[in-house]
Amino acid sequence: MTADAARRVVLAAQGFADRRPAGRATRRHVLRAVQRTSLLQLDSVSVAVRAHYMPVFSRIGGYDRDLLDGAAWQNTGRSPRALVEYWAHEAALIPVADWPLMRWRMTRYSHGRWAGERRVMEQNPTLGKDVLDVVTEVGAATAGDIERHLQITPQDRGGPWWGRTDTKVICEQLFASGALSVDRRVAFTRHYDLAERVLPDGVIGAEIGERDAVRELVRRSARSLGVATAADLRDYYRLSAEQTAAAVAELVDDGALVPVTVRGWSDPAYLHAGSRIPRRAHGTALLCPFDPLVFCRPRTERLFGFRYRIEIYTPAHKRIHGYYVFPFLQNGDLVARVDLKADRAADALRVPGAFVEPGRAAGEVAESLADELREMATWLGLSDVVIGDRGDLVAELAARF
Repeated sequence: MTADAARRVVLAAQGFADRRPAGRATRRHVLRAVQRTSLLQLDSVSVAVRAHYMPVFSRIGGYDRDLLDGAAWQNTGRSPRALVEYWAHEAALIPVADWPLMRWRMTRYSHGRWAGERRVMEQNPTLGKDVLDVVTEVGAATAGDIERHLQITPQDRGGPWWGRTDTKVICEQLFASGALSVDRRVAFTRHYDLAERVLPDGVIGAEIGERDAVRELVRRSARSLGVATAADLRDYYRLSAEQTAAAVAELVDDGALVPVTVRGWSDPAYLHAGSRIPRRAHGTALLCPFDPLVFCRPRTERLFGFRYRIEIYTPAHKRIHGYYVFPFLQNGDLVARVDLKADRAADALRVPGAFVEPGRAAGEVAESLADELREMATWLGLSDVVIGDRGDLVAELAARF
């Protein structure tokens, strides 16, 4: 398989070959986009838009974000919850039906997901039970709500746990172990409830062993990636090399994965048996840093020749492209980098910097990018697009506004 064909497979698998809705996007369109990616990574950065909203926009265009909120954090008879939070690639929204596939991970996290959680559990041996008792009695609650019920005075913790109190750490541990889930978010704050009250009985009662669960997760990775190396497959759900090797071997035997050689790739690859191989590349979209198409940086570089690093944690004077930079996909290739900020006070989508990739025609890229920026601004409810002064693409871009 040529590298170009592999890229076309990947773009189709990720939903970029699908036709965007002709009219107003519906819940069905939103969930179909999520089905393509299998997960939506959650992240607290909101300088432009929360990370989980953007991949859906990148695939279907403007949509009502309440549709995604409703699918994840509302549960009614007419519109049952379709998505639920858990640790997948990182913290992510996944289909409700996939929650049992994570039980083995919940078991591993039962004594803490990381060393800091384990220390807090050891120092507060009864706090977990106290938290569960409060949630059982009062229903969905934030960590702050729970502290007030327990009459705990929050500690002043400004260190490496981002100000998390022990109660918050325990809530997160109970979430990781599957005892609690997230009923809803308000201003992006989690309201925890008992998992059996968040998820349907059929999901809570499903028991899937680790081997079978991992095989299904690798199958989902392969479906969403299209063609991938073993390292790509395990990165999607953060699996181990040992887990992935066994699952890949079984899926090859089953015919679900087809071993292929991709020209220019140093490692063997696997083609998902149901993948489409379009005749030409599709996809023009701004991609947030946590989009599943680009969140595995080595894969992004291998697929597109595009070395991408997020610079949020880089001191401002050392940043090359900006604080929150979106790769720009044009006709199936990554052709530019765009620093974006939603300035609500000014009612504008700001573009502090824009940079064209070497060998690309700046005018052609700017024309297409301007259209995407206008659509994104409209989707975010902003009336203007303001171009800054950093980068070799801003002059061409500014001429189109």
